[in-house]
Order: sequence, then C-alpha cells, then structure tokens
Amino acid sequence: MSDSLERLYQAVIAARDLDPATSRTARLFQRGPSKMAKKLAEEAIEVVIDAVNGNTEAVVRESADLLYNLTVLWAAAGVKPEDVWREMARREDLLGIAEKLPKSAVQPIEKPEAKLPKAVPDKALAAKSLPAKSLAAKSLPAKSLNKPLAKAVAPSAVRRRIVALEGRSSHKRH
Repeated sequence: MSDSLERLYQAVIAARDLDPATSRTARLFQRGPSKMAKKLAEEAIEVVIDAVNGNTEAVVRESADLLYNLTVLWAAAGVKPEDVWREMARREDLLGIAEKLPKSAVQPIEKPEAKLPKAVPDKALAAKSLPAKSLAAKSLPAKSLNKPLAKAVAPSAVRRRIVALEGRSSHKRH
C-alpha cells in the first residue's frame, strides 16, 4: 500500500502546477488548504456513512477518494508519505501496529514543521446559515443549524452521534 500512496503522492506533486481548468488536483491547490481540508472531511464523512450503512463497495470507493484528498493535503503541507510511515514505525515500536498512540504520549517529531498557509476568511461564507441538507449539517446538533457557519461548530467535548443518511444519492458533487 505504501508504494501505491507514494505513486499517488508523486502524481499529485506533478499535477499541482497543471491547468486548474483541466486538473482537479491543480484546482485544489489553487483554492488552498481550506478547500483541501473541506474535501478531505467530506470524503471521511462519506466513508463513515457507507460503513454505517454496510455498503462495503462504497466504503472502498470512498476510501480511495479519502486517500487522494489526504495525499493532496499532505503535499500542500509539505508532508511526504515517508514522514507518515516513519511516525507509524515509531508508534509501532511503542505500542504495536494495531494501537493508536494516546494523545498524552505523542512526542514532537524532530523535523521542523511545515505549516499550511492561512486561508483568507470569507466573511460572506461566515454570515450564511449552515444548509440543513449538507453532510456537515447531518452531524451537527439540530439547534446549531440556524446559527451562522462560524458559530455552528460544537465544542470538542460535546459528543455527536453519527446519523446514517437514508436514500443517499450515488451522485457526488465535486
């Protein structure tokens, strides 16, 4: 798998300077890290929904989309696949391959961190209400649906249940 992700990473790097009119990857780089993060989150939500609904084939397809969008975000952040593999090896040495490292045990990597450029806030977007039909709205508490988007994010301490969408359309908008 790491070989496939390395090839995907190299393809993403090669495509980032192509014409955004013809390359989805170039368009994501042009739109910046906020759009990249939004696409990554959308794909993660779709994987979760399909998994909850027991749709294995859709989980496979959406997982491929998720890995693509993750790789685009890595490239924008200056993270290489080998950086991630090195961190995974470090964690395996500490806890074993199947365990997630507890947050309290996370040690900074000895590599200077590359930071994503900050996105310019879109005041018009922040003023809009979160549409009830959006995937994000399905996972937020109902009382936050009428609040402005900037205030709709629940505190991290609040647990939100996952809601499977019935009759989910197979047509995706990108």
